[in-house]
Amino acid sequence: MVTEASAEPLESTSRFRLSFTAVFGILLVGLVLFWLAVNFYKTPADFIQIFLIGFTLGALYALIALGYTLVYGILELINFAHGDVFMLGGMMAVTVVGTTLFDLTQGEAWYVLWPLIIAALLICMGFCGLLNVTVELIAYRRLRHAPRLAPLITAIGASFILQNIGLAWKGPNYVQTADVLPAGNVFSIGGVEYTWEKLIVLLVTTPVLIILVWLVQRTRQGKAMRATAQDRDAAAMMGINVNRTISFTFLIAGALAGVAGLLYALYAGSVRFDQGFQLGLIAFTAAVLGGIGNLPGAVLGALLIGLIQAFNEGLSWHSPGSDWTQSMVFGILIIILVLRPEGLLGERTPEGG
Repeated sequence: MVTEASAEPLESTSRFRLSFTAVFGILLVGLVLFWLAVNFYKTPADFIQIFLIGFTLGALYALIALGYTLVYGILELINFAHGDVFMLGGMMAVTVVGTTLFDLTQGEAWYVLWPLIIAALLICMGFCGLLNVTVELIAYRRLRHAPRLAPLITAIGASFILQNIGLAWKGPNYVQTADVLPAGNVFSIGGVEYTWEKLIVLLVTTPVLIILVWLVQRTRQGKAMRATAQDRDAAAMMGINVNRTISFTFLIAGALAGVAGLLYALYAGSVRFDQGFQLGLIAFTAAVLGGIGNLPGAVLGALLIGLIQAFNEGLSWHSPGSDWTQSMVFGILIIILVLRPEGLLGERTPEGG
């Protein structure tokens, strides 16, 4: 009787909390849409230009966020070192693009540079993939059955180690990347300019994302990854090599970080040793926003975060400005964790009691 009597106020409190959450979410989304609509009305050309910049940033963040969500999906581990793997990939890109071979082709047509850019891409992918596998082998493998706090602290420690490797490699200042991308606009309509560096980011990112989805959904190794993510013990009983599958997942996540590192170095024009930590946290926020462990969710969250950053830093009417970008991004992380911890596309799973 006591249990039944106490259940009613708990149920009514839960209904109140859900209704308050819905009202708060609707008001927040409505205010944002109103702000965007006013900015579009005042300066439509600038709005579209900023939208393209945000979409490009979101594509870059998606490559990093997918690395977080792949590892979390199979190990339920937040690999905080992943952002620093991305940073070292950017530094490798600076090193490769700064070679004499690229200097000799300066001023050549784009089709002369493309094979070199593809070669640089493969080098960065291989470097970051092997680096990520090494981190998993040394830092995480022996802690799979340890309490969750142990691998989390180890991931933070690995992040600082990789960050200091970048500091020792290239120093504390920004390292400039050679300008090898084609110059000029792809198109210009009504004051809206779409430049080559934005197009190249999308030309590389889109097939990489398609190949990743095909790999996970259609291939034998992808099926092994999904089986291991669901139940490692059952997967091992079915003959799946769990260690090899987890290493393969870290290899793919590292390769994605290598792609992002090269594209970011070419797009932004510079890399610094602490950028992996900053951009890694933004990409992690994107993965949580979309639903960590969910590949389409990571892409959706990254695109939204990229647009939020671009709109905040670029729009003129009542924009908080670039100083508030990180506060807004991590504010979104807090709101998502409080109101919808499974993310936009994630599935709510019952907790065992």
